[in-house]
Amino acid sequence: MNEIRLDAFAKLTLSLHVTGARAEGTHELEMLVVPVSEPHDELVLRPADEVSITVSGPHAAGVPVDETNLAVRAARALGVELRIELRKGIAPGAGLGGGSADAAALLAAVGGDDLDRVAASLGADVPFCLRATGPMCVRGVGEQLEPTSLPDLAIVIATPRFGCATADVYRAWDELGGPQGRTIEIEGLPPLRNDLEPAAHHVEPRLIAFRDAVEHAAGAPALLAGSGSSYFVVFRDEALADPARARVADAVDGQVVVGHTVESGVRMRS
Repeated sequence: MNEIRLDAFAKLTLSLHVTGARAEGTHELEMLVVPVSEPHDELVLRPADEVSITVSGPHAAGVPVDETNLAVRAARALGVELRIELRKGIAPGAGLGGGSADAAALLAAVGGDDLDRVAASLGADVPFCLRATGPMCVRGVGEQLEPTSLPDLAIVIATPRFGCATADVYRAWDELGGPQGRTIEIEGLPPLRNDLEPAAHHVEPRLIAFRDAVEHAAGAPALLAGSGSSYFVVFRDEALADPARARVADAVDGQVVVGHTVESGVRMRS
């Protein structure tokens, strides 16, 4: 293969219901998920004698550069030797599936007949990031994907300078007895709620003040992205999103972007 450049888009979970638990400790979910244009990671893949990765960008700190990196694991699983240059625009621990998006981008670039199996083996979010065709209903532990229809959305996504560990949030959800999140109604969309929000607040209490600041600045309700730590505000009218982004950016300490819903989790640039 020649040099390939890709964009790996964030995975935004608009709604997350925990519907059950499996014997091995994983949780059954029912989610409404979309790929969004921002934030995104950028990858450059080049043939090499062995697999290696370098990480740069505003969120490079804390991203592993060893065998635990999902992009490295994807290359290993496909048996390809690549030099991976990764520019991180998606913060780790943000609930936006950044590592999964990177793995999916590499799988899409290399190709093959066994991609779905490999994607599922790498993590619950990788199948969506690889196969998303716009908005999708995602069930089970991420392996059941069904396209759905939503209007185009402009979404203000705010990520604090601290993250949440997914395993800790699910553990807290179990310990708290399986609470439900609050429901938010937005015209033209199904009711949205995130059942992990109470557990994320238990794990990281600073999220409560962060959410309140986002909501106050945006003038609209905010939802937790996945297991956190990002919060987002959905706008049907794109003209309202940019001014809201500016107000939220002034009100909180962290990254604030406007992400638009897109038709794929991965974009090849060359």
